[in-house]
Amino acid sequence: MNQKLATSIDQSNVRNTNLASAFFKNAVNLGERPLLFCKKRGKWTGTTWNEVADSIKRLSGALVAAGVQPHDRVMICAENRPEWAIADLAIMAIGAIVVPAYTTNTEDDHVYIMEHSGAVVIITSGGILGNRVALAASRVPNIRMLITMDPSTEMPDIAPTTIYTWQSLMKSTEPLIDIDARISAQNTDDICCFVYTSGTGGRPKGVMLTHRSIQACITAAKEILKEGDVAENQRFLSLLPLSHSYEHTAGMHLPIQTKSEVWYCESAEQIGANLQEVSPSLMTAVPRLYDVLHERIIRSVRAKGGLSEALFMETVRLGRKRLAGKRLLPHEFLLDRVLERLIRKKIQARLGGRLKYFISGGAALNPEIGTFFMALGVKLLQGYGQTEASPLISANRPNKIKIETVGPPVTGVEVRFADDGEILVRGDVLMKGYWRDEHSTAAAIQDGWLHTGDIGNCDKDGYITITGRKKEMIVNSGGENIVPSRVEALLTIESEIEQAMVDGDQRPWLAAVIVPSAEARETAQSTEALRLLIADTIERANGRLSQIERVRRFVIADEDFTTENSQLTATLKIRRHIIKAEYQDRIAALYNRQ
Repeated sequence: MNQKLATSIDQSNVRNTNLASAFFKNAVNLGERPLLFCKKRGKWTGTTWNEVADSIKRLSGALVAAGVQPHDRVMICAENRPEWAIADLAIMAIGAIVVPAYTTNTEDDHVYIMEHSGAVVIITSGGILGNRVALAASRVPNIRMLITMDPSTEMPDIAPTTIYTWQSLMKSTEPLIDIDARISAQNTDDICCFVYTSGTGGRPKGVMLTHRSIQACITAAKEILKEGDVAENQRFLSLLPLSHSYEHTAGMHLPIQTKSEVWYCESAEQIGANLQEVSPSLMTAVPRLYDVLHERIIRSVRAKGGLSEALFMETVRLGRKRLAGKRLLPHEFLLDRVLERLIRKKIQARLGGRLKYFISGGAALNPEIGTFFMALGVKLLQGYGQTEASPLISANRPNKIKIETVGPPVTGVEVRFADDGEILVRGDVLMKGYWRDEHSTAAAIQDGWLHTGDIGNCDKDGYITITGRKKEMIVNSGGENIVPSRVEALLTIESEIEQAMVDGDQRPWLAAVIVPSAEARETAQSTEALRLLIADTIERANGRLSQIERVRRFVIADEDFTTENSQLTATLKIRRHIIKAEYQDRIAALYNRQ
């Protein structure tokens, strides 16, 4: 259909920005204000702008002393913490390239990224993670130096690579005197980061992002925050891994440029407690987090039962009715006013009490989950992006949220739809290409347009709806196209189903691999009872699906889909090829049954 959506503004500020210089510009005026927070020994501790700036200069000096040159690659592998942000900015300040790596990677994964990127220095944390990274480094001859953030960690001997502790370098290295000159010598089109895609398919590709591409996203995001009256001086709670482009841009560089605080969440398991302790005003997360929060809230409500449960469910019903644009009846209007104080205020207090917006990205948000939070008075902005776009492409606007969509293109981004519905993107946000992979680069960017591989459409307001992935589309034996993510979303909205993966390519009907919820396992007293419970649940979900989308048969997974068993990416998207390979015999048996 070749419909085009575009915004046009003067982006000269994008073309004249270096991410490290943007930090130092704010640090001059915000010196003694706290910037980065983490929890140490049960207490939240802040690091000021001046302290961060000093650490950046010292680490930059240590890297230069180790022989790191402009365009050299330096890998960071650590959980979210202040040292991660400091390392990122120090590497960029001297014109080197940051190579983030997921903490969930195996030793072999780390070896691949170290070898493929040509990294010369590794910065990591301690414990099991640090040892795994060090063992990987021992297998890669080009690694000259390894820096560990945790001084008490016993690291394996990986001679001739030299191991330093972060603390010793901060004490022994003088701040880099010519750091300003090194920053000024860089071009905004210089590559500053390789983000290795988490890989729902095969080997990850190294996406080359520039100062310009990341800054274009930040500039567009700042406009959206301004519209929502959260343009500056906010409090971000950072949960997603900084090795993902979404959090790297929106959870680190964006807060820095909006003079905001960043608080590093302890873990996904501690999210509820950290929300109440930190009281953030903004938080970015993937849909899986909202699924988990939804499940916890519903479980708590059901445990109370009685009048409490009835009032809660009525709050959600009335909220959804308002969101659908339907007028409340007089008695509903009065009840809704009462429920605002009785229910919605309590839910908002559980989320810290100051939350202005949840921001969802990284995968499609289930509209049922989105409207659930919106009905409870929690504003949720769903956006869309890809690592290859640094990553922001579109986002809902604070003054006009259509939660079932991913919003219109952000400022500076053009979107058009190919004849087959594929979303094509153009703008400063685009990557420079894939490192050492000209063939994939040529396939991804054609005539200046990024071919996203996502299928979608837009409404009269230019709000985009993602309907599926070209590569993941199931084509059944009747030649009909089925979007698996839609089916999976409607299955997992059921409280008895924790996770699901559907299959059925070139088959007459769909089968599924189901991970039952803890609640379902507790309810069922036997394997057969669990199977019958899941069968009833799927039948209920099938009532909301079309004939070709309905799941006919299923297998119960042996274990949850997790990052540890490689069945989830680091951003908690299912890895279909891994799950299919694990259960291929049992899935085949479903189709072979008469």
